[in-house]
Amino acid sequence: MMFESISGGQFLAHAGEGTWGWHNMMGFGWFGWFGAVFMLLFWVLIIVGIVWFIKWLVEQSSSGGGSSKSRALEILDEKYARGEIDDEEYERRRRRLLEG
Repeated sequence: MMFESISGGQFLAHAGEGTWGWHNMMGFGWFGWFGAVFMLLFWVLIIVGIVWFIKWLVEQSSSGGGSSKSRALEILDEKYARGEIDDEEYERRRRRLLEG
């Protein structure tokens, strides 16, 4: 099959034994529109996924790999065990940490 480019995506194509015809090489009818929409949707989802993943990585690295709330409770438990704070102070701080 031989092609001769004209303009605007139109090609004069030789399809065989003495037959020439105009063919729009990008014209796939409705499938072409659906293909274009799905390709756009595909790339938008890929980009959104990458942005979400980078955001998740940044949040994970800023929290130090663990929950700051659980680390605060551990420190509170240690202070209570060493006797640095009394029962009332321990309960008050623990409630406050668990609420917020």
